[in-house]
Amino acid sequence: MKTLVLNAGYEPLGVVSFKRALVLVLSEKATVLANSGEVILHSANAAYQLPSVILLTRYVRVPSVRKIPVTRRGVLRRDLNRCAYCSRPANTIDHVQPKSRGGADSWENLVACCLKCNNAKGDRTLAEIGWKLDFVPRMPVGLTWMLKGAERTEPEWDSFIRFSSAA
Repeated sequence: MKTLVLNAGYEPLGVVSFKRALVLVLSEKATVLANSGEVILHSANAAYQLPSVILLTRYVRVPSVRKIPVTRRGVLRRDLNRCAYCSRPANTIDHVQPKSRGGADSWENLVACCLKCNNAKGDRTLAEIGWKLDFVPRMPVGLTWMLKGAERTEPEWDSFIRFSSAA
């Protein structure tokens, strides 16, 4: 269970475990805006609903320009786990411009790829083997990509994420 953390300006900061969220709430560093509803944690003296969205009591500045770090998981997620060359399920990533020829580890040069296409391409360029990409690889955009620890959003977060992106 993950919890969305908002700063005092209602800007999403990231995602934490429910344990960390509960510690922040119990130490009065955050207040609960939404609960998960179904799960309850029992202690010796009390029972708690697990927080789904918390608001920090002190303001935390969000950097205005954020670069999303390139990761294997991120490239696969951006490309919906589909091979950029044949659209089959992807299980690896490929450098469009091979590293051996100066290709960088960047969002613009990495695509999701199946093992068969990756082996067939090797260290050749797309022009050399006559392949084309159906899309231009780019750094992903959107608030959910900037939320540290958020692979996917929870339904309880929708109104808070929409509220912050409209402001």
